Amino acid sequence: MADFAYEVFTEVVQQKTFVAAAARLNVTPSAVSHSIAQLETTLGFPLFIRHRTGVELTPDGSAILPVIQEILNKEAQLQQVADSIQGLNSGLVRLGAFSSVCINWLPTIIQTFKKRYPQVDVEVVQGTFPEIARQVRVGSIDIGFSTLPVEENVQVEPVAADTIRCVTPADFTPHNKEFVTGADIADQHFILQQADYDGDTKKALDRYNVAPNSLAYSIDDQSILSMVESGLGFGILPDLALQKLVGNVHIYPFSEAFRRTICVLTRKEAPAPSTQHFLNDIHRYLQKTYGDDYLGQSAPSH
Repeated sequence: MADFAYEVFTEVVQQKTFVAAAARLNVTPSAVSHSIAQLETTLGFPLFIRHRTGVELTPDGSAILPVIQEILNKEAQLQQVADSIQGLNSGLVRLGAFSSVCINWLPTIIQTFKKRYPQVDVEVVQGTFPEIARQVRVGSIDIGFSTLPVEENVQVEPVAADTIRCVTPADFTPHNKEFVTGADIADQHFILQQADYDGDTKKALDRYNVAPNSLAYSIDDQSILSMVESGLGFGILPDLALQKLVGNVHIYPFSEAFRRTICVLTRKEAPAPSTQHFLNDIHRYLQKTYGDDYLGQSAPSH
């Protein structure tokens, strides 16, 4: 079995303090400190920079993180295969997703999965597109949801095209009453999440020459809708984000179609059995949801 110090190391990386890592591992902070010190002595270099408020990885620590994570992942995979041989269903599936996937897709997928594999634990973390891709690459999550393009060296599978819409106050109507043109939004302010300005939303804003000083930012999609409803500006949101949002607003297509492509990320190595089962459930759910518009691979039957 892998050295316990490896588990301590990866937990400290995630929790960013020895105290929080100790609580997660159900050991004392001094045990965590001792384990890290021993690992640093064995490897011959420091792994963390200690601050008053926590720790951060040294460059050398960052270099070994994917290797240690791979050791732990392989050990978990070995245990799952052994359990499968004995007729057991066990393991852990770690997911990373952005907010609209967490809200609209994952509850149903996880519920379906847990009915068939009740002994398999599922953990979900929410993050930005770059954070999710990086965590898949280093192995701290097993399956990630992101949008194209993906810069990290991971397995990328497009699964759905998500149309981006213009969200307006209820008293606004575009000139042609059907879609929004550049003339309609020439003097408007837009409210969006900061991270979106680096992605497909920016393409629409650039196409219609929306100046950066015409942008304001909000913390989440529902807040954007509430601000638009109050007449503070327009919003730009994709269909998936709009599915469960509530507000007295109008939603229009743009005169040109803008879409983001949602993709599933995994490591390039063969996944553990529990991860593969979960991937199959993802594909089955999206096939059923999107029909002919589904972009991914065909899911195996149950």
